[in-house]
Amino acid sequence: GLMGAGKTAIGRKVATMLSLPFIDSDQEIESVSRMTVPELFERYGEPEFRALEQRVILRLLENGPQVLSTGGGAFMNAQTREAIDAHGVSVWLKADLDLLMERVSKKQNRPLLKNPDPRGVLEKLMGERYPVYATADLTVSTRDDRKEVIASEVVCALCAYLGIAPIATSDDEVEP
Repeated sequence: GLMGAGKTAIGRKVATMLSLPFIDSDQEIESVSRMTVPELFERYGEPEFRALEQRVILRLLENGPQVLSTGGGAFMNAQTREAIDAHGVSVWLKADLDLLMERVSKKQNRPLLKNPDPRGVLEKLMGERYPVYATADLTVSTRDDRKEVIASEVVCALCAYLGIAPIATSDDEVEP
């Protein structure tokens, strides 16, 4: 999904529900480069950042079962998509423009939105990326709802996709 779709927040919840490790590729990139994503963009430019992102994601995919949250632009790379497809199940967290605007306007660390018209930039990114995101194995609409609700929908969609019975997630446990 695009920035603001909830990839990290929802991914964390899904990982907890499935008792799997959660990995955020942007955090991993920052760890190996010792720079923030905005610093990498500024110093090396987007093409160099995307090359590093691809190398990191391909390495992370070798780690076995996990929930991996990638940057919004990562899925645009055909080799990255193929590697994700070979190692797992891709999930698109699809969000509408108003929700994305509301969420990203609260954060200043979005290099692609350092622009006088961030809404226009997001609309352009949606036009470019949504047709590619639509090739993901699963699509779950994200909206202004509790993270647990969206994460449960992701888990249910995964179970259905994999042909397994819905699993009781740790979030379903009710106190007596």
